[in-house]
Parts: sequence; C-alpha cells; structure tokens
Amino acid sequence: MPNPSIKDEKTYQKVREQGASKEKAARVANASAGQGRKTVAKRGGRSSNYEDMSKDELYERAQKVGVKGRSSMNKNQLIKALRDH
Repeated sequence: MPNPSIKDEKTYQKVREQGASKEKAARVANASAGQGRKTVAKRGGRSSNYEDMSKDELYERAQKVGVKGRSSMNKNQLIKALRDH
C-alpha cells in the first residue's frame, strides 16, 4: 500500500533501490514532485556514499538520526541501519 505522505512513489522506489534511506528517498520524491525533476537534479546532492565513509562518520550520522543499538554495530550494520531508517 502506498504511503500517502510520498508524493511521487515511482521516484521514491527508484531512490530506495539505489540505497538511500527511507527518509532521504521521501525527501527526494517529494521535492521532485513539487518542483520538477530537472530543478531538483540541478541542485544535486553532496553527500558521499555510505561505503566511502569511515565507521566513525557512519556512527555520527546514525547518532544524529537516532539509530538505536549503534554502539555495538560494525560498519556494514551501520550502513544497513542508516538505509533502513
């Protein structure tokens, strides 16, 4: 069942398949629905891939978004938790 807060479900699914978190995918989908894809694409993102980040960087990001159990997670678990957040 589609989430009513997601304005462009197709874009949301595509962004999730590329490995983005639920939160980021929703932001991208809603921005593209409201402003048009070309406008959003021009602004672009500056965030690096999770795989390119150190464990400490991932831990800090997980802390900011409130991932529970992050202190006992390894790098791969942090990546998965951030993507599933």
